[in-house]
Amino acid sequence: MPVIKRLINYALWALAGFTVALIMLLYIQAASGPELELWHTVDLDAEFTEKDADDVRTLEDYLQLEEVLFAQLDEAVYAHTATGPDQVLMRYSPGSAADPRSRQPDWNRSFELKAAKPAGGVLLLHGMSDSPYSLRAIGETLNRQGFLVLGMRMPGHGTIPSGLTTVRWQDMAAAVRIGMQHLSAAVSDKPVHIIGYSTGAPLALDFALEAGQGRVGPVPASLVLVSPAIGVSPAAALAKWKRRLSYLPGLDVLGWLTLEPEFDPYKYNSFATNAGEQVFRLTRSVAGRIAGRAQSGATGSFPPVLVLKSTVDATVSTDAVVDNLLAHLSHPGNEFVLFDINRVAMKSPLLIDDPGPLTARLMQDDSLPFSLTLVANRGPQSNELELRHKAPRSARVSTTATDGLAWPPDVISLSHVALPFPPDDPLYGQRPAGNNDVLFLGHLSIQGERGLMKIPSDWLLRLRYNPFYDYLEQRVVEWVDDIR
Repeated sequence: MPVIKRLINYALWALAGFTVALIMLLYIQAASGPELELWHTVDLDAEFTEKDADDVRTLEDYLQLEEVLFAQLDEAVYAHTATGPDQVLMRYSPGSAADPRSRQPDWNRSFELKAAKPAGGVLLLHGMSDSPYSLRAIGETLNRQGFLVLGMRMPGHGTIPSGLTTVRWQDMAAAVRIGMQHLSAAVSDKPVHIIGYSTGAPLALDFALEAGQGRVGPVPASLVLVSPAIGVSPAAALAKWKRRLSYLPGLDVLGWLTLEPEFDPYKYNSFATNAGEQVFRLTRSVAGRIAGRAQSGATGSFPPVLVLKSTVDATVSTDAVVDNLLAHLSHPGNEFVLFDINRVAMKSPLLIDDPGPLTARLMQDDSLPFSLTLVANRGPQSNELELRHKAPRSARVSTTATDGLAWPPDVISLSHVALPFPPDDPLYGQRPAGNNDVLFLGHLSIQGERGLMKIPSDWLLRLRYNPFYDYLEQRVVEWVDDIR
């Protein structure tokens, strides 16, 4: 027994020493990292939360509260941020090239595109750290097709990054309910669709699951999920512990997974630890409920789902789209559209993780209950693309040529953030609009020594527009048109 007690004491002392060493290391890292700015610390208390749902019931209520919120933003942040040449690319510097208030409309706010005789309604749900701007292009196209379109600003977004430190996924889900109720009332008995981008996808699925249980309404006519966050890295589960450590004096920077200069008018570059935790909680909740419904055989009434995704995605998992979502749904109209990498530009010895085995497995699997379309190179020496399509529960692949669809010579793959943005997007597109006074964050070719610029090198490397956007848009328009 004395030996066991000594071993326990040694273990406790070792654990205490490790804990002290870890905390000391965290303090050293905190002291050497970037400092928090005003937009990382200010609390805008007019932000909508789930607790406000009893008082904020309609879209008009939500927009009125949003007005108060943006007035707070002006008073608490813009009024206290310096101006001048050094701040020309600072989002929160009044009048800078990155100041979203100088752009009309300000796509950080919720927007509604009305139709005289709407063919239906479409709710647009952006991703975590994004804004309604991310689905602006597809929303405008659907509006021209006769749909009433509502782009909801999710709580915590469109203002300052500190909004991500306190937002809960349930707050965003409550905002989705307001948007769907508004569209349902506005279009009467016409169908209402949801398009969810990144974290907007599990929010769309959450609403559909709740609607299927009769807890909310209406039941969506369909779901379109773009770069959907169905599964994230298991390491995201550690976010809550990092967030809790950030409450210790001097460790507030641990409340952030990334701290970057804020030069993007419609997206936060800094990403709060809590935001990662909320995505993890939301995706686990949705995946668990979908699996539970599948086990009980209750997915037959689930609305049809169209998923559009790149085979390579540094943010969310492709396998999870299949294993945690589509494999559990039985609607025969479900479809998965996958964009492969540019196999002419990227030879296998250069790849860290080739998605080829995944796509080959999916194309050969005759048990999948959804149709699959792979957008891929026509051959090993061709930048032109073809569509390889197979029906549900089939391994027979049909090939269709595309009309002029080809990889740009300097693009090796799509990215998580690229899919909803067309090449002519004025902010993230293929080339600047031609006006040097307009901020452009798209296809930038900048070379020099590392560490010279404030913009991280991986930010510059990541593709921010979709060279095949026209095809994506066509698929979405046809999808919702077929379910009018």
